[in-house]
Amino acid sequence: MQPEIVQQIKEILGAEYVLDKLEDRYCYTYDASSLSPGRRALPGLVVFPATADEISRILKLANQHRFAVIPRGAASNVSGGTIPCADAVVMVLTRMNRILQIDARNMVAEAEPGVITADFQAAVERQGLFYPPDPASLAFCTLGGNVAENAGGPRCAKYGVTRDYVLSLEVVLPTGEIIRTGAKTIKNVAGYDLTALMIGSEGTLGVVTKIAVKLRPLPRAKKTMLVIFDDLYRASETVAQVFIAGIIPTTLELLDKIYIRSIEEYVHMGLPVEAEAVLLIEVDGDDADLLDRQTASISRICLQQGAVKVDVAMNAQEAEQLWLARRASFAAVARMRPTLIGTDITVLRDVIPEMIKRVRQISAKYNLVVPVLAHAGDGNLHPAILTDERDTEEMERAERALDELFRATIELGGTITGEHGIGQLHRRHLPWQIGDNGIMAMRAIKRALDPNNILNPGLRFGD
Repeated sequence: MQPEIVQQIKEILGAEYVLDKLEDRYCYTYDASSLSPGRRALPGLVVFPATADEISRILKLANQHRFAVIPRGAASNVSGGTIPCADAVVMVLTRMNRILQIDARNMVAEAEPGVITADFQAAVERQGLFYPPDPASLAFCTLGGNVAENAGGPRCAKYGVTRDYVLSLEVVLPTGEIIRTGAKTIKNVAGYDLTALMIGSEGTLGVVTKIAVKLRPLPRAKKTMLVIFDDLYRASETVAQVFIAGIIPTTLELLDKIYIRSIEEYVHMGLPVEAEAVLLIEVDGDDADLLDRQTASISRICLQQGAVKVDVAMNAQEAEQLWLARRASFAAVARMRPTLIGTDITVLRDVIPEMIKRVRQISAKYNLVVPVLAHAGDGNLHPAILTDERDTEEMERAERALDELFRATIELGGTITGEHGIGQLHRRHLPWQIGDNGIMAMRAIKRALDPNNILNPGLRFGD
């Protein structure tokens, strides 16, 4: 990057918030995706702004000198959404980490994008309130990243995803103008829904600098269950049966035997390693008697579907142990092979058994290990292709398997991504789902807001 541009950015931010040494810049060539080193590039600069005005000034400079800017939070995304292009400015938003307001009277809160999701949840819960979105990376992912990816998590079955809670955003547009979208009111139909446009846009349409969300009352009680099956397909068929019975669990997670054994080897907590599958189910609410009835009904349904055993956590500590095991799942299976290609295909709940059957067929066809974990309550499956990027032949098989997996998902009426996003990892697959006209519409929006293609140009959909 030209020295005069570097100097101007240092004058905007202060030299201590600009990294230009080679070894520092190299640390920002990655995110949590499986993109190989050969597909990563060295950024020209890494910057840490603290205000919307600083971001605005940098973006105006970027348009003047035509350099790319890559917004970045904790880089926990697994789709390659924060991998920089060569000589880009990586804009890290972690300094913007204040919770600006928790309005208990109106059940609304406002925060900056660098706030850690778990910290935000804890802060509102101390006031008897509840922010439901709970991505698996909540201990370190940020609210800004959640907005950029429209993050989900296990509780989506009952409570929905990030977009269902965002009321308003402050956004710096790619050309440097600062806008406010939406309103803190529950109802608002003034103009186009720019808030919804920004949510899930993966850092291509603007840099989010403030986030206002609605909150819910904190549920007073919950019950957590571990249901053991000796047949994966019977376990998957049980998912729809629970909902058909009129029960909406807070979470309903499915893990196959590879995940079960890997987690037990990793955390040693007594999971049933002989099981073919388990369902991790939780219900919550304010009526303890109702939760007991729901738990009994779910147990009855599971046993009718062929469950071997139903265990109900006796206390909060036992329940938390089960969730610690679930959150360790990806780390556990990642120990099996050097490279994990994660997916987050999503189908209707009653299609889950057929989708799992397709995953098993594809796994056998390409001689690959593909364990399955699912937020089964909302149809979100996470088949993980375990491979080794150093093995060219195996990686070619993995890519073909990934293609077939996405084709099968679309054929069954699903989507190729439910919560991880497209990023660089899946952009060639996006036209398969939305078609050429859909790509044309997305490109038109991008050109209108970002005429010089400044923000995250590596994510130009379909290119």
